[in-house]
Amino acid sequence: MAKTKTSKKASKPMKLSPSSKPRKKSELYNLLAEHAELSRKQVAAVFDALGKVMAVDLAKPTDGKPKIFVVPGMMKVQSVYKPATKAREGIDPFTKEKKMFKAKPASTRIRIRPLKALKSMV
Repeated sequence: MAKTKTSKKASKPMKLSPSSKPRKKSELYNLLAEHAELSRKQVAAVFDALGKVMAVDLAKPTDGKPKIFVVPGMMKVQSVYKPATKAREGIDPFTKEKKMFKAKPASTRIRIRPLKALKSMV
């Protein structure tokens, strides 16, 4: 028995146009699903997986050793450990008076930098 090819007419995705306001999550998922010819659930699964991979790769940076995650052609995300600072007395740069600066707990800073391909797109 010979198999016959059925020709499905692929609907052409609508033309991309800039949005006047930031796109909502559902709008972005629907747009990407239409252009990539995937289901909306598949696009959502890709974003969930990307978020999980980023969380694992950026978690727990150590002092002097930042963690880096690259979204190819788009951006570089870097998490940097900032150690705790003690309370100290110093001179306020604005009023030139002595002041007590509060202690700050240790934290992780996230920095996102665009890559060359993204800069050239805009």
